[in-house]
Amino acid sequence: MAAWQFRKGLHDLGNGLWAYLQPDGSWGWSNAGLIVDGDTCLLVDTLFDVQLTGEMLASMRAATPAARRIPRVVNTHNNGDHVFGNQLVADSEIIASRACAEDMELRRPEHMAAMVKNWRELGPGAQFMHEIMGQYFRFDEVRHTPPTRTFEGRLDLKVGSKDVHLIEVGPAHTRGDVLVWVPQDSTVFTGDIVFMNGHPILWAGPVNNWIAALDLMMSWDVQTVVPGHGPITDRSGLQGLRDYFVYIRDETRKRFDAGMSAEEAAWDIQMDGWSHWLDAERIVVNVHVLYRDFSGMPLEKREEGEVLRLFGLMRKYRCEKCGGLHQPQTA
Repeated sequence: MAAWQFRKGLHDLGNGLWAYLQPDGSWGWSNAGLIVDGDTCLLVDTLFDVQLTGEMLASMRAATPAARRIPRVVNTHNNGDHVFGNQLVADSEIIASRACAEDMELRRPEHMAAMVKNWRELGPGAQFMHEIMGQYFRFDEVRHTPPTRTFEGRLDLKVGSKDVHLIEVGPAHTRGDVLVWVPQDSTVFTGDIVFMNGHPILWAGPVNNWIAALDLMMSWDVQTVVPGHGPITDRSGLQGLRDYFVYIRDETRKRFDAGMSAEEAAWDIQMDGWSHWLDAERIVVNVHVLYRDFSGMPLEKREEGEVLRLFGLMRKYRCEKCGGLHQPQTA
């Protein structure tokens, strides 16, 4: 594949496909995509706030006349860094899986804004959210803009003459993850089913669903993979992520069977093979979700306040195991 540079901005993938990248791909610094054919287009995801999304749309409109009017948008999943810019394309048809749309109602931008504003009163989890996201993104300017069309399983679209397949592979990273596959161009926009050069985070699970999604993409004639975070990759990136999940699944199972707590297991698992990846603290969440799955607890039984507690544990892990807080490089 081409040696794509990981620099901020719009990258021409050829034949009407574009990727918008945001280094360094850490918390909140997500990617998006644009699929163009003739005078029409499809936008894949928006960004974490209004300013960043506006910059992205301006670069797309400068690059291709088709982007001056964006008739359709796909949100690949419900995390704010892929949907909070929706208000700038509110006149478009916004498509998402039904599960994604449901979760967007539960995790609205005003909730995030309140969390990072009041972090001092909310404990170490909110403090970590403030440290890694609250100082970089403007959540108070974001207006909740939900999807206008939902689907389950699969939705086939046309962008000009291009076939574009929306394939639901969640629950995995979230409940409603969707891949955007353009077979004519051997290109897939993965949302957060692929993280490159950064640890993935298994918010929903089960992990075998995520492994199955990677296997599905590797069964296609895929050449270009635009991840939700990190640099553009190819099949090798899919295989590397699959290897990661198999490793943490098997290592976590050993510790679960030995009677260790989830926190003990997260601190005990050796991650030397991925020491060059960002956001190592996400192993805390991944192990927690694996323990939940090994014990047969359904996702719906997640206790109140669990997310904040896990963010607090991630902060503890980063300070104790990683030498302190990572400062994102966004230039």
